[in-house]
Amino acid sequence: MRSRIKMPKLGMSMEEGTVTEWHVADGDRVEAGQILYTLETDKTANEVPSPLAGVIKLIAVAGESYPVGEVLAELEH
Repeated sequence: MRSRIKMPKLGMSMEEGTVTEWHVADGDRVEAGQILYTLETDKTANEVPSPLAGVIKLIAVAGESYPVGEVLAELEH
């Protein structure tokens, strides 16, 4: 089964965010709760954990901005 990791909406006014750093590599096995990436908005920076365990396929590029709801990665579990 495959799940999509999407750009979260962290505040009412948030429309996009920047993936400043991936903490995992493409193809890594990740555990639920493991930090996947650092997300920066105009107000804050947050470390975003994995919702599930599985093998990650990165789609988003570190340093790029993406709109809320954009698929950043996929988890095969």
